[in-house]
Parts: sequence; C-alpha cells; structure tokens
Amino acid sequence: MPKRILTGVVTSDKTDKTVTVKVERRVKHPLYGKIIKRSKKYHAHDESNEYVVGDTVRIEETRPISKTKTWAVLDRLRASKGSEVEANLDVKESQPTGAPEEKKEAARKAATKTTEAEAETADAE
Repeated sequence: MPKRILTGVVTSDKTDKTVTVKVERRVKHPLYGKIIKRSKKYHAHDESNEYVVGDTVRIEETRPISKTKTWAVLDRLRASKGSEVEANLDVKESQPTGAPEEKKEAARKAATKTTEAEAETADAE
C-alpha cells in the first residue's frame, strides 16, 4: 500500500525532533456548493530540527513514532520568508523622533485652513 504524502506549512517547531504541520484542503460544501477550506494539523518527525515556522514542507505517512506522531518530514518545498533576513537592532535610531507630533501639527494646520475658508464664504454671503 502506498504511503500518503501531504503538503503543508510548519506552524510550530518548539518540541524536540517534532514539527506541527498545518495541511489545508479545498472541498465543495455539500449543500451550498461553495468551495471552502478545511485544515488539519499533523505532528511530523524532524530528526535534525532543521525546519522552522513558515516553511512549506512535504510530509509522509510512517509507522507510529509516538502517541501523536505518525508522519515524517520528507523535504522543504519553500523556505519561510523570515529565515534569510537578519534582524536589524537599530530600528529606533533610524526613525525620526518627532514623527507623530509632526503629523498632528499638519492635521491642525489643515483643519485651521478649512475653517478659515468656511468663514470667508460665510462673510461673502
């Protein structure tokens, strides 16, 4: 009997040698006929702890490894977006300190201009 192979996204890698994979499938609603998404989470064996949250992986059905783990990760189809980017620790220095205050001041000036224009049109009448 062939082993089932599913494709999903890693949602958790907190446990040792195990990843949680969310597999989504599209089914037609039995009454209304609309295509809807159904999802299920599987615990898959990851021997070297190499897969991280956000990776798209293929998992294969195997013999029971533990109480809840009967799947093993075959390979990575697509890496997560955040895996290759280094964290920038100088975020506070790059942002201007008075940005919110400048926005408030610009909003006040715009409101003042509109009230002046309304006053002029009322005087003309």
